Amino acid sequence: MLVKVFGSAVFGVEAMTITIEVDQVPGAMPGYFIVGLPDNAVKESIERILSALKNNGYDRPRNKIVVNMAPADVRKAGSAYDLPIAIGMMASMGQIAAENLNEYVIMGELSLDGSLQPIKGALPIAIQARAEKYKGLIVPKANAREAALVNNLDVYGVENISEVVNFFNKNGTLKPVIVNTREEFFDAQSNFDIDFDDVKGQENVKRALEIAAAGGHNAILIGPPGAGKTMLAKRLPTILPPLSLQEALETTKIHSVAGKLPGNSSLIARRPFRSPHHTISDVALVGGGGIPQPGEISLAHNGVLFLDELPEFKRTVLEVMRQPMEERRVTVSRAKISVDFPASFMLIASMNPCPCGYHNHPEKECSCSPMVVQKYLNKISGPLLDRIDLHVEVTPVSFAELSSTRSTEQSGSVRERVIRARDIQTARFANEPGVYSNAMMGSNLLKRICVISNVGQNLLKTAMDRLNLSARAYDRILKVSRTIADLADSEDIRPEHLAEAIQYRSLDREGWAG
Repeated sequence: MLVKVFGSAVFGVEAMTITIEVDQVPGAMPGYFIVGLPDNAVKESIERILSALKNNGYDRPRNKIVVNMAPADVRKAGSAYDLPIAIGMMASMGQIAAENLNEYVIMGELSLDGSLQPIKGALPIAIQARAEKYKGLIVPKANAREAALVNNLDVYGVENISEVVNFFNKNGTLKPVIVNTREEFFDAQSNFDIDFDDVKGQENVKRALEIAAAGGHNAILIGPPGAGKTMLAKRLPTILPPLSLQEALETTKIHSVAGKLPGNSSLIARRPFRSPHHTISDVALVGGGGIPQPGEISLAHNGVLFLDELPEFKRTVLEVMRQPMEERRVTVSRAKISVDFPASFMLIASMNPCPCGYHNHPEKECSCSPMVVQKYLNKISGPLLDRIDLHVEVTPVSFAELSSTRSTEQSGSVRERVIRARDIQTARFANEPGVYSNAMMGSNLLKRICVISNVGQNLLKTAMDRLNLSARAYDRILKVSRTIADLADSEDIRPEHLAEAIQYRSLDREGWAG
């Protein structure tokens, strides 16, 4: 008896429906054959399926079984096809009523006792199932809330293969999982365990991060060990504008495909903060592999990518970020497939000013020569530094500030100012597709929007001459000054806005390293 069951394959952040045809051939020599470009994990599913059937009291096939996974020219990978293949085999033997199988997409990995393990990509699978007008989706219980974000689709979370068998044989009932997406999403948006109020002192750095958040600017924090660089960077998401539902869905899809969603979670409500270790490979950072998976820059989509101790990262790893930072997406190409992953993130980096960490320290003496300091700074290439708008010097906090009990401004207040500045930018770039913040402005927009007065021109010229600023600093200063003006609710870029922006170009000054 020939039976068709429907599953799904995930490529990039999109899913594709897979038809699983199972045919039992009476009278032929017993055997199990899976065709349609399965990988080893799919081929091994037979042993898991046979043990799961035996341990749950179901008959094992005694004839030849042929399983075809169509389209046959698309590679099938992973263990998530265990459940649909098992259901197809049982239906071909008459143990399951097959009349309703064509209304559902079924995915899940089987354990030997018949229980189901979580899968990757449940959200894009659910989106594709709804697009193709399937009645329902059956997935492991751990993935049910994630898939239930998709409306107009019945999502069933199951713990054991017996529940699926009873569901199709109408011997038991499964209740669709219901998730109140909007209520949970808005409740979790401002629920942070950390706050800017936790940081003592460092008001100048907090101001710089507020500007970075308001304009979507990349920033680098330079200072000695223990000055608070990492602590400040981790609190940046608390002042960023809340995710929109569309942004949250995009972010959740990426984490779903990568298998990074926490168990029984639904929509990601807060902007992601990714902090990879400096030993990371270039493939792990930008994505890739035989079956392309999203890397850290895609997992940071709509959020923050924090690179701590930037000069310790391998040069090749840092260089592969340059194109994604400009295009805000990354394309991973393989011989038979090419997939796009979104990668619109804010880069926040931190570094010591020299190998010993105490160059320009107000109290401790640096043991590095100017040549050693310059060599250390040169680990970061000019093209990468060109894409970082704010260079912020972080100085140690004094004992008086550390021991102070005076409360400082909380993240909520800063966030309100950031949101107002972003609203101004949203209105400004309403007719500019792909541009949502000041940091995204190209040269043409820059000329049109960042117009400065003669006084401002003279100030900028004097600064570039006296501080020996490089040419690449010019555009960055204009973008940052536009953001500062937005925070001040000013239509024009005033000289004081330019003056503040100029001070955030430390690494562009010739002779900064001594």
